[in-house]
Amino acid sequence: MGRLTKWVGPVRGRLRILLAGRFRFCALVLLVLLLLGTGTRVGLALFNGFAFDDWAAFSPLRLPLWLALGFVYDLGVASFVLLPFALVAWLAPDSRRGGEVATALNVVLAAAVFGLALFVALAEFVFWNEFGTRFNFIAVDYLLYTSEVIGNIRESYPVPLMLGGLVAATVLLLLAVLRPLRRAGAPAGMSFAGRSTRMALLALLSLQAYIGLDARYKDFSPHAPSVQLAGNGWFEFLHAFWHNEIDYPQFYRTLPPAQADAVLRREFGLADAGAPPTVVPLAIARHVQGRDAQKRLNVVLISVESLSADFLGSFGNDRNLTPRLDALARESLLFTRLYATGTRTVRGLEAISLSLPPTPGHSVVKRPNNDNLYTLGEVFAEKGYEPLYIYGGYSYFDNMKTFFAGNGYTVVDRAALPREDVHDENIWGVADEDLFTLALRQLDARHRAGRPFFAHIMTTSNHRPFSYPAGRIDLPAGSREGAVKYTDWAIGNFIDRARATPWFDDTVFVILADHCASSRGRTELPIDRFHIPLLIYAPRHLAPARIEQLASQIDVGPTLLGLLNFDYTSHFFGQDILAEGQRHQRALLANYQTVGYLRDGVLVELRPKGRVRFVDAASGAELPATAEHERLLAQAIAYYQSASDALRSGALRVDAARRRDAAAQARPAERPQGRRDGFS
Repeated sequence: MGRLTKWVGPVRGRLRILLAGRFRFCALVLLVLLLLGTGTRVGLALFNGFAFDDWAAFSPLRLPLWLALGFVYDLGVASFVLLPFALVAWLAPDSRRGGEVATALNVVLAAAVFGLALFVALAEFVFWNEFGTRFNFIAVDYLLYTSEVIGNIRESYPVPLMLGGLVAATVLLLLAVLRPLRRAGAPAGMSFAGRSTRMALLALLSLQAYIGLDARYKDFSPHAPSVQLAGNGWFEFLHAFWHNEIDYPQFYRTLPPAQADAVLRREFGLADAGAPPTVVPLAIARHVQGRDAQKRLNVVLISVESLSADFLGSFGNDRNLTPRLDALARESLLFTRLYATGTRTVRGLEAISLSLPPTPGHSVVKRPNNDNLYTLGEVFAEKGYEPLYIYGGYSYFDNMKTFFAGNGYTVVDRAALPREDVHDENIWGVADEDLFTLALRQLDARHRAGRPFFAHIMTTSNHRPFSYPAGRIDLPAGSREGAVKYTDWAIGNFIDRARATPWFDDTVFVILADHCASSRGRTELPIDRFHIPLLIYAPRHLAPARIEQLASQIDVGPTLLGLLNFDYTSHFFGQDILAEGQRHQRALLANYQTVGYLRDGVLVELRPKGRVRFVDAASGAELPATAEHERLLAQAIAYYQSASDALRSGALRVDAARRRDAAAQARPAERPQGRRDGFS
């Protein structure tokens, strides 16, 4: 807080420049902006309390802090917004004619600024409703996909009513300041030198805000909503825009590379933990030996949009939202303690396909130079399979097509589905039942060609605006609960239709979520908001069981390959939950800048500027550092540091020519001979 105090002190004196001559209108605009900022902040706090039953921000220790810190951020942002008004006050001659020109310009500027400020406030409520936070990476990402985002807003909210209210509020604000604006335009006898001095002081105030404001000022509490309330929407958006890529070694706690390698190799039980790897410059590179004869079974992996574990009856939900998934769970391997790595679809896709910890910043799916990486599809391609990525929307969204196509997958999206086969669609994609129709056609074609397939299917229906065809379930469209139940119906319907195909008996179905429905919570990384289901279903080959080991989304691929008894050289940071995971239970999760490592009931949080927190996973309370916690910290650092290094150094890249040859030489598979007594 010391730097913050040094920034605020000199500001008070300089604000007096806003009270003289035509600069008085700057003071009026400043007042409006500060009132709007505080009103938005209090409104978001009330909304968070009523909508999500979280009133902790109103505790006597937190309320004054997020109000005061928010005022400082609002003041810093306003110093930039006031510059156009100050330019008018500076350059317009101190005459009657100059006053008329200044007044006209200020009216136009005020209309634009008030309208934009109200729009930002409205957008913040919409964003908070979706993500439980102020603007961040997602808001910046959405600028790239305006068609989908605007379409989603139009389908989810009463846009005409909201825009009408926005216009009306802007007009009312403008009328409220019109009279003092005219008075401020009157000649004040201020010389050009006097105006220049005031303009320079105001410019200096903006410069001081640029240099002095820091996003870390608001990091005053473990209660995540309170931290977010202290922010300013304009500042948060611009900060995310400029800092959406984060260099791990520069901003996070590190270990000497040899020590990080040794920690990881010890975690994976590799012989001589300190020895350098011999296959590639990657500490975790290792040969995985199948436990029995290899099974050339087809694989259908369904990553379900926003399917939190607590939606399923298998995890205690009593609203009967997932009857088909609950029935499947009783016939499957059900993993009860699996955690997603992030809060967005691209994080889930990254974890499943790359088996990689969620390094800070963007998902690898969204980064440049993300082709020819070592993926789950690569392992299947080496075994003669065709990897497919099948998506219900247009795959250019979130860079999915570029990522999957660049890594050897055949990409199929809604463009391949005829219009007459679409029962319902929204801006994100076709209804899940239509996606599964498309998938069945693709899989049938591969089976007829005699090729085994690995198909990764990504659903979209469980996403706002929650639309789906009428008559499928007993809940109306438009609610999260209805969308969950419809997605459950669509998955069950897909399994029913697949059961009639000749390839069903020799296929493994993997069903899991990409992330949870909401990431909001009272801590930076609320553990319960990362808990997702995982079902592996193959009735001819797999006996039902409940798997209680703590595990991560990055472990799904290695576990699947272990069930198939594949021999392969692994570059994965994930592990086979049924083998390594029995002795080494941990999960990795992240929320943009904060990355976490969950083990033994403790969550280790790594934050920018080398900050570290130890948190009790059950209560969210901060824990003191102990020798055991320091050991967990070393493991956490080793995972994230090594993953970041591997991406930067190219250690995860594969030979593109070898990949093309493997795809071209894929031969028709012998029909697999299944067993009912399990995979191993």
